[in-house]
Amino acid sequence: MRYLLVCLLLLLSPTVSANSADRLKEAAFPTQLSNQSPALERKGQGVLTYLWADVYAAALFNEPSVTAEQAFSEQRAQCLELYYFRDIDRSDVIKAADATLARQQSKDTLTRLKPDLDQLHASFQDIQRGDRFALSFTPARGMSLERNGKVIFNSANTELARVYFGLWLAPDGLSKKLRNSLLNQT
Repeated sequence: MRYLLVCLLLLLSPTVSANSADRLKEAAFPTQLSNQSPALERKGQGVLTYLWADVYAAALFNEPSVTAEQAFSEQRAQCLELYYFRDIDRSDVIKAADATLARQQSKDTLTRLKPDLDQLHASFQDIQRGDRFALSFTPARGMSLERNGKVIFNSANTELARVYFGLWLAPDGLSKKLRNSLLNQT
């Protein structure tokens, strides 16, 4: 019975896991973000798959002169773009972020950042297939979150930026495989 249910779900699912190269082609991440100052180049990209379903493609951009790991650890200019392959309820996104942050951060850090995290999460809406998000950071302007080209959140809090980028880029994040793809590690 369980096998039958899984097969039925696979047949009814609008986007079953496809070849990662095809998914990245669908996401169509540019090799460079020239609208950023300084211009950022794509350092890594990958696809987050949960169970059998591709959830989103992600690409990490930072300054050409530094590695992706350096940009994250030294809090240099960087941008993480996500392209979604499926609809997702905002509460599921927040639950996943909260669970990962609880694994990665101390209670003191999360308590200190709670007002900022609550404000960031309040800006979230349900995700629709084809939505594109960009989480950007520059030391001069802080962190911003865009949805389909429209800024929905800004913060000058550099600790919030470090912690939130860490969902994807720090150890014990959302996906080790995706982290390695973004940081161009094997």
